[in-house]
Amino acid sequence: MTWKIALTHPAEAMLKAILDRRIQKKIRDRIDGLALEPEKQGKPLTGDLAGYRSLRTVGQRYRIIYGVYRNQVEVLVVAVGIRKEGSKGDVYALAKKLLRLGLLEPPQG
Repeated sequence: MTWKIALTHPAEAMLKAILDRRIQKKIRDRIDGLALEPEKQGKPLTGDLAGYRSLRTVGQRYRIIYGVYRNQVEVLVVAVGIRKEGSKGDVYALAKKLLRLGLLEPPQG
């Protein structure tokens, strides 16, 4: 089964903010790869981001945070960025901020 892939506006902006076009292409290719068996890729997140999954890409530095919506056969990419633990620019910190602001809703089934 092939899943539909969608990006939220913030995720699209995060991806466009990556200036290196080669890195952007690798990330887009990895996102496109989620169309096949997205639940077997990445790892489930816990805590505030429970219900989402995280997928490593581009030399393990970048992360793609996405939700799987089984009832719509859709994968929704909610954040893309570099993992910088302890930094305000950390992709997980940004995703949590989007969730707190009500710009993301946890995946439901």
